[in-house]
Amino acid sequence: MYEDIKVIADRLRDNIGKVVVGKEKTIDLMITSLFTGGHVLIEDTPGTGKTILAKSLAASIGADFKRVQFTPDLLPSDITGLHMYNMKENGFTFIPGPAFTNILLADELNRATPRTQSALLECMAETQITVDGETMPLKHPFFVMATENPIETAGTFTLPEALLDRFLMRVPMKAPTVIDELNMLDRFIENNPLDELKPVVTAEDVLSAGAACKKIFVAKCVRQYIVDIVQTSRTHSRTLLGASPRSALYLLSASQAYAAIKGSDFVTPDHIKALAKPVLSHRILLTGGNNTMKNTEGFIEELMGSVQVPTEDWEPK
Repeated sequence: MYEDIKVIADRLRDNIGKVVVGKEKTIDLMITSLFTGGHVLIEDTPGTGKTILAKSLAASIGADFKRVQFTPDLLPSDITGLHMYNMKENGFTFIPGPAFTNILLADELNRATPRTQSALLECMAETQITVDGETMPLKHPFFVMATENPIETAGTFTLPEALLDRFLMRVPMKAPTVIDELNMLDRFIENNPLDELKPVVTAEDVLSAGAACKKIFVAKCVRQYIVDIVQTSRTHSRTLLGASPRSALYLLSASQAYAAIKGSDFVTPDHIKALAKPVLSHRILLTGGNNTMKNTEGFIEELMGSVQVPTEDWEPK
């Protein structure tokens, strides 16, 4: 079971690696989000390769793909679609927006106004879109990859908590090492390898991998470990808002997918540790109002150090 999941994940990882250099952990987190059925938010400064990474993953899957460049003048109907009057039919015809796809790249999401950002709420949470009172289902799989620039960057809007909570993970890109940057220059010196990237898995492969991930074993002590983490985040003196119960569910399902793509048929505490920052960092508000990714990730690292890690002879406190 998990062997098939790992084979699919390895194909994706190797194919994306033909374009993206030195981002193995970030790629693993994106594949984990894809198999979990969640959505991923990629945050970093302009020019770090967020869009190329997202497009490389999309190009590696034989599924419908659409990209929307978010700008301040973008309207909700530019994402969802709208009804237009058809003179030939003497009635209104629905024109689907780019959200009617399998993989949606929401590029620079936080450059749009909150009104436009809210157009993603229903489709990300319920895999459907309602326009003029008519509810229409979206395709399966439906996966949103959004990029955002740090709030300190000019021309950005703060993403509301309700929208942030729709993302399974928030993933940083981080600057490449010297060797990785040299390899990147060598790879792109003559042409763009993204132009030659071909699909290596199908949409059906993604759906079957996601279904199989749900069967990965999670011991009771590991489930207790997840609960202890989110409970501690709510009672900590540094938090204004701790992790929600939904966070615990997301951390559980993501850990199953992450364990599977790493070749394991059960979840370990190390899998939870690897996912705690990307799954929880955008769901926790710290006191003092300084909620940058760096600060919240630092807090989660401190938090993880205070929670008892289960072992073979584990007993709850």
